[in-house]
Amino acid sequence: MGDSANSEHAAPEPRRLIDVTVVSLERALPSTSVTPLEIFACAGVLWSMLRMERPEPRFRVRLISLDGRATRHFVPVSLQPGGSLASVRRTDLIVVPAVEPDFESARRANAPLLPWLRRWHERGTTICGICTGVTLLAEAGLLDGRRATTHWAVADKCRLLYPQVRWEPERFVTESGNIFCGGGLYAAIDVSLYLVEKYCGHEIAVQTAKALLLQTPRVWQSAYAAVPPRLAHDDDAIQRAQTWLFQHFQKTVRVEELAARVGMSPRNFARRFSAATSESPIDYLHRIRIDAARHLLESRRKSIGDVGVAVGYGDEAFFRRLFKRRTGSSPRDYRARFGPRSA
Repeated sequence: MGDSANSEHAAPEPRRLIDVTVVSLERALPSTSVTPLEIFACAGVLWSMLRMERPEPRFRVRLISLDGRATRHFVPVSLQPGGSLASVRRTDLIVVPAVEPDFESARRANAPLLPWLRRWHERGTTICGICTGVTLLAEAGLLDGRRATTHWAVADKCRLLYPQVRWEPERFVTESGNIFCGGGLYAAIDVSLYLVEKYCGHEIAVQTAKALLLQTPRVWQSAYAAVPPRLAHDDDAIQRAQTWLFQHFQKTVRVEELAARVGMSPRNFARRFSAATSESPIDYLHRIRIDAARHLLESRRKSIGDVGVAVGYGDEAFFRRLFKRRTGSSPRDYRARFGPRSA
C-alpha cells in the first residue's frame, strides 16, 4: 500500500531528449549546419521563453566535424565543432549539410563520412541530407531505390551519377523510411521543422516556427500542403494516384476518373488504395486538403471562405464542419491559436 501511494505522487520521469548530430564539412554552406542547430535547439524552448513559461527542451544538439577541427566555408565563417565522427557514441538523428557542387571533390574531401553514415544507418538512426549534401547519402548507398530531392540545378547531374535513386527535385522535402532530404539551401528550414513535427508533434513545430518568425514547412513547390503523401508501400499504381492527388487536390476529383488514370476499375482501385494507405481515396483527399488549409491558416491571412476555396471546397459551411471534425477545432479557433496574429 505504501509503495503504491508513493508511486501515485512520484514526480513524472523527465522527457528523454532526442540526440541530434549536425555535421560541419569543409567548404560547405554554413547556414545548412547552423540552421538545423538553431531550430532543434529552440524547439520547446524559445516559444516558452517568449511567453514567460518554463522551457521544455526536446532535443540535445551537437555540432561535429570529420576530425573535430574547425571547418572553413565558402563564406568567411569558421565553425568550431564540439567533437569528431569518432566521438559520437549515441545519436537519434544525423544532419548532413550542403557541400560544394563539385561532387567528386566533395566525395574525396568527405570520404570518412560515408562508412560512418552507413554504420549509423544500419543501427536504425535517422539521417537527413540537405541540398547538395544529399549526394553524400547517395554516394554512401543510402538512397538506392528511395525517393530523394536536391537542389534543382544539380538534379540532372544527380540522375546521371546516381540512377538508382528516384530523384524528385520538385519537392522541398522527401521522406523514405528513416531517410529525409531537403531540396535547397533554405529547405534546411523546411526539413528541420518537418522533423520537429515528426518527433514532437504539430503544435511544437508551429510554436518553433512562430518563435523564429518562420513559415511552417513547405514540402512541395507546387502545393500548400504541409504533409506529403504516405508512400511507404510498394504499389506503384497507388503511388502514382497519391502523387497526382497531392499535386491536384484543389480540383474536383472523381474516383472513377482517378482509377482510370492508373488503369484500374473503380472497385479494384478503391480496394488497393485502402490496402496501401489505410484510407479510402476520398478520406485521403480530405486529409490532404485539411492539411493544406491548416498551413494557410497558420501562415496567411486569407478569409476562412477563401481558404476553403483555395484547397478545393466551394461550400464554406461544409469546409468548416469538415475542418472541425478532422482537427477538433473550427478554422477560426485554429487560426487564433496557430495563426500569425497569435504570436
